[in-house]
Amino acid sequence: MPKSRAEAQEYVLKMVKDYNVKFIRLWFTDILGFLKSFSITVEELEKALTEGMGFDGSSIEGFARIDESDMVAKPDPTTFVLLPWRPREQHAVGRMFCDVLRPGGEPFEGDPRLVLKRNLKRAADMGYTFYIGPELEFFYFKNAETTTFLDQGGYFDLTPPDIASDLRRDTILMLEEMGIGVEYSHHEVAPSQHEIDLRYTDALTMADNVMTHRIVIKQVAQKHGFYATFMPKPVFGINGSGMHTHLSLFKGDRNAFFDPKNEYFLSRTAKQFLAGLLKYAPEITAVNNQWINSYKRLVPGYEAPVYLSWARRNRSDLIRVPEYQPGREKATRIELRSPDPACNPYLCFSVILAAGLAGMAEKLEPPEPVEENVFEMTAEERAGRGIRTLPGSLAEALALTEKSKLVRECLGKHVFDSFIQNKTIEWDRYRTHVTDYEIKRYLPLL
Repeated sequence: MPKSRAEAQEYVLKMVKDYNVKFIRLWFTDILGFLKSFSITVEELEKALTEGMGFDGSSIEGFARIDESDMVAKPDPTTFVLLPWRPREQHAVGRMFCDVLRPGGEPFEGDPRLVLKRNLKRAADMGYTFYIGPELEFFYFKNAETTTFLDQGGYFDLTPPDIASDLRRDTILMLEEMGIGVEYSHHEVAPSQHEIDLRYTDALTMADNVMTHRIVIKQVAQKHGFYATFMPKPVFGINGSGMHTHLSLFKGDRNAFFDPKNEYFLSRTAKQFLAGLLKYAPEITAVNNQWINSYKRLVPGYEAPVYLSWARRNRSDLIRVPEYQPGREKATRIELRSPDPACNPYLCFSVILAAGLAGMAEKLEPPEPVEENVFEMTAEERAGRGIRTLPGSLAEALALTEKSKLVRECLGKHVFDSFIQNKTIEWDRYRTHVTDYEIKRYLPLL
């Protein structure tokens, strides 16, 4: 795919002609990370590429919808691909991600993709490119109405008849057909839980890839008559689904996180970035774990990080630093283990970068690594070592985010205010809802 916009536009026009494309789907996301789309015909393509296409902007506000407002979706031609699940025999279907503009042509400050672009520019002005490699876990169920497993497998198991292997295979082939690199796929710890890891790339491309990845996994599952979910904790008593996120900063071709003289092979930049993540993790948790259900995953005992610590080998910590392998300096990275796969990747990657850059700006030093199992420590032991915890509910997380200068500046006023409003609506709906648990627990007693 050509890199300049002019070359990319020419490429799109050629592809559309060569593959007899009739429809082009324009994709963008709302505040909450839900994929939004509308289609145009090929006859409107040139206009869309140069001027954009109008749509109702209230659809981008999540639950907190405002009165109808005119917006413009301007497709990014570098993101053009053919949709492999649509037939190509007669009229193929293409797709492009869009930037959202106001009718006058200026960028719309409520566009999550713009938020990430703005934060990446801040890093670029410092000479850095931000690279990300997420590991998205998910469940396959019989259908969307139940949590009936497809298998009883465990970590890396191959359990014939292995229906999920076929689902993962078809998903990987489809992703690669769309130009998205895949590194690994395997069975995860819980029954019917799986993981497909995308190949490391720059943060904007990766955010687009995550959105595509989620829809492809669901599309393939639906094609086979099953249901895939990224719900963080769909089943009580077993592991939830995380999105362990591998991070690094590069200066040109050089990994700015690598230092051959450090005992952990981490540069001062990497240690300061890591310290920033530890300091600001509670403030950014509402963005990285944005649903009521997210906090059913973030509890001790299910491999989900709860305590603010870091280590190399220990997978109970919030941050893990994978061990250095000689000759693989470019693979030096930090793994943040708290985000879940139901986040908005544009906002998630933005706040992670902002926290890391703040650590660099403040010249923070990380504490000593904690190689012991933090879950097995007593509260007194954790307090003695200064190990804090992540917020335990969306309400707690939201209270910290609402006061956070870092998150406000990172997201910008429009997205910040809209996000807080959306999450307040969600918490109020949950807080006032009478659950099955309450009926079963209290009705016979009270």
